[in-house]
Amino acid sequence: MPLHDRLHREARAYKGDDDRPLAGYTGLMAVYGAAVGGIAAAARAGRRELPSPTAWDVALNALATHQLSRLLAKDPVTSPLRAPFTRFEGTTGPAELEEEVRGTGARKAIGELVTCPFCIGLWAATACTAGSIFAPRVTRLATATLAALSVADFLQYAYAAAQRAAGEAS
Repeated sequence: MPLHDRLHREARAYKGDDDRPLAGYTGLMAVYGAAVGGIAAAARAGRRELPSPTAWDVALNALATHQLSRLLAKDPVTSPLRAPFTRFEGTTGPAELEEEVRGTGARKAIGELVTCPFCIGLWAATACTAGSIFAPRVTRLATATLAALSVADFLQYAYAAAQRAAGEAS
């Protein structure tokens, strides 16, 4: 049996009755792999020194990745980027949208990627890492800004929770 037929048979067996766009996921993995390979090749060609991240850098990038992922996947202002792959459903929290993925194949796979902060997080973290190689000062400024926003968001939630608790106590 040809490889193509075996792959299709395995995909059908895997997804069962669900619409799992395995070919679309494979395409996204290929794009990601090519991007990482391109970053590595460009760094090597440009004789860029790879950074040695400190614990502080990792913490800053973690907060920045968290915030950038949520901005890309949930923020109303970035909804035009997701619109070709989603349908507006409503809101899920302060300044966050609920969107349904639409389409099939690659369109659905991209929709799942761009609406999931956990899924897009790898891409955001990779962008932060690439930035630290090619534009470290600008990247540090951007990641510090995103990290500050991430902490501020958590403080907003903590403040709102404290207000609710104080109201319930009285």
